[in-house]
Amino acid sequence: MMKRTSVLLLTAACALGFQATPGVKNVTVCKEPGRFGGWPANNGIWSWGNEMVVGFIWGYFKNNERGHAIDGEKPSVLRFARSLDGGETWKIEVPSFLDEKGGEKEPLDCPGGIDFSNPNFAMRVRMHEKNGEPSRIYYSADRCKTWQGPYKLPMFGQKRIMARTDYLVNGRHDLTAFITASKQSGGEGHVFCTRTTDGGKTWEFVSWIGPEPKGFSIMPSSVRLSATKILSTLRYKEGPLHWIEAWVTGDDGKTWQHLNRPAESTGGSQGNPSSLVKLRDSRLAITYGYRSEPYGMRARLSSDEGQTWGKELILRDDAGCWDLGYPRSVQRTDGKIVTVYYYNDHKDSERYIAATIWDPGKGKLEK
Repeated sequence: MMKRTSVLLLTAACALGFQATPGVKNVTVCKEPGRFGGWPANNGIWSWGNEMVVGFIWGYFKNNERGHAIDGEKPSVLRFARSLDGGETWKIEVPSFLDEKGGEKEPLDCPGGIDFSNPNFAMRVRMHEKNGEPSRIYYSADRCKTWQGPYKLPMFGQKRIMARTDYLVNGRHDLTAFITASKQSGGEGHVFCTRTTDGGKTWEFVSWIGPEPKGFSIMPSSVRLSATKILSTLRYKEGPLHWIEAWVTGDDGKTWQHLNRPAESTGGSQGNPSSLVKLRDSRLAITYGYRSEPYGMRARLSSDEGQTWGKELILRDDAGCWDLGYPRSVQRTDGKIVTVYYYNDHKDSERYIAATIWDPGKGKLEK
């Protein structure tokens, strides 16, 4: 597939009602022929200024007729990538909680007392592949170098908990997490809010985010706007349609109101989750993969706490097929955003972990 020139890209973007993003730099995080790197959104990102760590799955490439191009008969393992220079270069690490074969210990009950306010704290929340098994939490007090856990996350009376990493630290032992459960039918999925005030020993079910959907609502990404106001963006599906929906609470998660759709479509019938970031100037940035032609990564910005969103920004649109995305984004010290995701150059080639470093600009946005 031939890559577009910047002139053609800008012309096409304007014609379709979105805009190309100047000053974009694409970086390879982890790439190897014959391998499959995937799904940062499932595995978390954490940052401390220009130091950042992102999780992803590392398997083997296989071009299946349907579904993701990963070989299910070969092993796949969790890996972390760490950057010390704001996403410019990366080193691959093996998580300390994995054994030599990439396996994990059985989860235990959490003793509580975790200090969420530690400036070097990170928490990973992840579902178990088997139905009915509890999701797991892990935490680090040294910027993801070593980890404690896994510990069991409660089932909250649900048939299945499909947890991924999305949390807000409220205080030393106080943390709010946003989790996907199965619907009452057992199918995917419905997002809820939960909270611990004793450092992870016990968890309180706080509220569902919106009514149970006809299709699914999954994979939240949340930011705190004030002491009581939280904005969460969810991945939605209904029939062949996929989009991102925003919900807001003004009472710290007790009740939620629908706000809008920051992304009317994330492409075709495949869809993609979003990553929502509150910038240091209080604007919001949302990033997501786009799984229809032109395949790639996109973003929007808001200067009014998500009430309205600027034009859709093209971060890149040079992928060879739909099997991409699942981003996690953070802001580095110079104000630029680092968006990490999985990507492909051609449908018949490896999937790899990439990052786009881009400048969100400043001030008011063009609507």
